[in-house]
Amino acid sequence: MPLTDTQKRLVRENKSDFSDLKTVFINCTLKASNQGQSHTETLMRDSMEIMEKCGVAVDYIRAADHQVAFGVQPDMREHGAKTDDWPEHIWPKVRDSQILVLGSPIWLGEESSICRVIIERLYAHSAQVNDKDQYIFYGKTGGCIVTGNEDGIKAVSNTVLYSLQHIGYTIPPQADCGWIGEAGPGPSYGDEMDDGSRAGFDNDFTHRNLTFMTFNLMHIARMLKDAGGIPAHGNQKSQ
Repeated sequence: MPLTDTQKRLVRENKSDFSDLKTVFINCTLKASNQGQSHTETLMRDSMEIMEKCGVAVDYIRAADHQVAFGVQPDMREHGAKTDDWPEHIWPKVRDSQILVLGSPIWLGEESSICRVIIERLYAHSAQVNDKDQYIFYGKTGGCIVTGNEDGIKAVSNTVLYSLQHIGYTIPPQADCGWIGEAGPGPSYGDEMDDGSRAGFDNDFTHRNLTFMTFNLMHIARMLKDAGGIPAHGNQKSQ
């Protein structure tokens, strides 16, 4: 959806320099690009636009467009998988970014199966260390965006954000956002309605939470980078 007037004003009035930050958004929709629109992507694009207009370098990955093997090793081709796009196509962008945002639709009240695979592949790197001998995700920050037409935003956010902090990501306040329609069959986020409007585009709660999440991710990433990451005392693997 187009940015609201408030979001545009906040971008214009932003005084922080985020130009040396990188973000990767991973959309865990079950649909590959050739299968049609992703409602989750529609909402993610708003957060991406805010970051880009604030100077952040943004990468976007639709996981279903790649052959990501399941498993908890950095390269599953070394463990029997015929193909695995994770090591060359996805991991380098995650590794080099200060911010990671996972997007997922809700299925049966939970995150998508692809979202679980991505979390497991992140976990595969959790024993690796940075140049301060801390686990490799220390100094990075993470958030999540959720869409669906049944209840479940908080349940999915709970799982995703817990998983990210467990492997070392710093989670800012208000680090999730989402949109859900009425229970039962109905329009998904961004679908055109009978009156020509788009489902969810007028939802102030979604606008607010997406804006809070996006700016908080950039603020915490800025603070962490300026501080040289998390202080390396009491959290080094060799100690």
